[in-house]
Amino acid sequence: MEKLLLLEDDIGLVDGLMYTLEKEGYLLRVARTVKEAREQLKNGEPYALLILDVSLPDGSGFDVCKEVRASGNQTPILFLTAADEETHVIRGLDLGGDDYLSKPFRLGELCSRIRALIRRSHIRNLSEETDVLSSGPLKICLTESKVLKDGVSLALTAMEYRLLCLLIRHQGQILTREQILDALWDGSGNYVDDNTLSVHIRRLREKIEENPSHPVRLLTVRGFGYQWKGEGRTP
Repeated sequence: MEKLLLLEDDIGLVDGLMYTLEKEGYLLRVARTVKEAREQLKNGEPYALLILDVSLPDGSGFDVCKEVRASGNQTPILFLTAADEETHVIRGLDLGGDDYLSKPFRLGELCSRIRALIRRSHIRNLSEETDVLSSGPLKICLTESKVLKDGVSLALTAMEYRLLCLLIRHQGQILTREQILDALWDGSGNYVDDNTLSVHIRRLREKIEENPSHPVRLLTVRGFGYQWKGEGRTP
């Protein structure tokens, strides 16, 4: 059961969210002030997601976000804002927030955002970050954002690079299109839709496969998604 922390002082909204989120299978912890949120976080309980209201009686959800990120905690953070104000959105994302939702909002949309953020977090945490990723003839230097194939540098777009890194980190695993879309969306407007993902897959194959029409590394698993075969052997 995923555990969430909600920082919100509107009792009516809290009651509604508790009912909905617990019905969705989440375990919800509630803080009604910034002070309570800090105390909850000090307990060391691992949370799958933090839902932070922006305006509280004793401070702001921005303050909590800043402290969480300063401590090295990368738990996904979703902000609840009273109005869709650009300054609030920009500040929240700049402080390390992952997404925001403006009040009033539909509960179905909130649940969808929560699921997406948690899925993306799980994908990021599946493997540890290293300086170099290698697979067959490919070598990715993460510190330089450079991809080499048989020692020759490849010209990849930023999205192709991120897609390749994601696939190689999870080589052998089948990633659904939904998981890939969630992982590639960075919360700053760089959203990839389903059709665009197909284009990126095709273009990436043209650069890494000997025969893009018959790929042996970046495989389509029909009905599921995509799989990276590290050694490039036909299954």
